[in-house]
Amino acid sequence: MNPGGASSAPKFDASLDAEWQQWKATHGKVYGPNEEGWRRTVWEKNMKMIDLHNQEYNLGRQNFTLAMNAFGDMTKEEFTQVMNGYQNQKCKKRRVFREPYIAEIPTTVDWRKEGYVTPVKNQGHCGSCWAFSATGALEGQMFRKTGKLISLSEQNLVDCSQAQGNEGCNGGLMDNAFQYVKSNGGLDSEDSYPYQATVGPCRYRPEDSVANVTGFVDVPGQESALMRAVATVGPISVAIDASHFSFQFYEDGIYYERRCSSVDLDHGVLVVGYGFEGEDSSNNKYWIVKNSWGGTWGKNGYIKMAKDRNNHCGIATAASYPTV
Repeated sequence: MNPGGASSAPKFDASLDAEWQQWKATHGKVYGPNEEGWRRTVWEKNMKMIDLHNQEYNLGRQNFTLAMNAFGDMTKEEFTQVMNGYQNQKCKKRRVFREPYIAEIPTTVDWRKEGYVTPVKNQGHCGSCWAFSATGALEGQMFRKTGKLISLSEQNLVDCSQAQGNEGCNGGLMDNAFQYVKSNGGLDSEDSYPYQATVGPCRYRPEDSVANVTGFVDVPGQESALMRAVATVGPISVAIDASHFSFQFYEDGIYYERRCSSVDLDHGVLVVGYGFEGEDSSNNKYWIVKNSWGGTWGKNGYIKMAKDRNNHCGIATAASYPTV
């Protein structure tokens, strides 16, 4: 604490008082007396950076907008630590995707329209993005096989796949999750094994299993291969660099972050399609990406990420999907 006492109290922008109260109410934020001040400080700083970015957007210098959301009182460091749980590690060699010989790859694909994709979920304050990415890919493949879309249990993966190298809320890999389902002989449904955003004892029950995996395939790290995989297979698990302020507060538009890395990946998500805005040109193509931060983040829980711009944010670096 600062021995200077009251003089060190942060100076708040009074014009934001009502908005701060409204934001706290909307997101159910309750703070202790010592916490409120510095959370407000972080929130105000984020608010001003969002406004600055959107001014740039209005001047035509950005392709996407930002908006205040539930993560408004978190610093970038805090946010990355809590929300981004993809473990960036070199994997053993797996089966590699062989591009199918089809002459015509469609210019747009959206598996949501074909019934392959469950509603957006929320991982909460737990670094389990890898589990949500993995269930998303497996839900799509099970739908393709059975014609039934059944929400699968991330909690089952969080609690039970440590032997395959996953670390629950401290991160994991989608391939490790697929390996668990294969070794385990099944994965329970969301209904029978609901999500809790914390690690508990493994409660897998074979009688509640609604999905299985025969193996998994890694897609070579080029966007052309990822495009073919998405077009011919269905939703694909990918890892991205989501460590930037602009990702934390993304709202709408095609996300392009100049500082994004294509190798330092920290977040597992799901590519459910791709498309382009306006005339098909080099800077307006995008991947349709399902996130696991709830429906109030981004565009109803989704983000459009820049496509065919040098593997932006590493979207094609570690793509994979399960076989069923």
